[in-house]
Amino acid sequence: MLGLADIRDWLKTLNNKADNYYIGKLDNKNDKSIGVYQGKNTISPRITLGGRENSSYEVKAITILIHWNLNARETEEFSYKLYQELLKQNSVVINNHRIKMIKLITNEPIDIGTDEKNVYERVIDLEFYYERNER
Repeated sequence: MLGLADIRDWLKTLNNKADNYYIGKLDNKNDKSIGVYQGKNTISPRITLGGRENSSYEVKAITILIHWNLNARETEEFSYKLYQELLKQNSVVINNHRIKMIKLITNEPIDIGTDEKNVYERVIDLEFYYERNER
């Protein structure tokens, strides 16, 4: 299984660095944070002809929340750089799963406005297509 914590830890290895990385709730909502959440789009189980044991890959839908700072431009720029870095990924292995493809769902990070402290936020929705290790 490819988990949220696995993806969070992988994001830490990329060039665009945040100060904080989370799964689930953003503790204290610190600036310059990235949160990794289960994606909202529903994907049915992948079962091939012949049964589950013949399925070679799974799909993990993810939403990345970029909770950045009080500057809309800086938030947009960081989010775009992260998006571009995700686009360029190849030969990725996360938690012993070879990632066949990272599919970005939108053509850019989506502006979702500000939180209650006026910190600008954006989201990147994506899907990880990864090889199953368990059969």
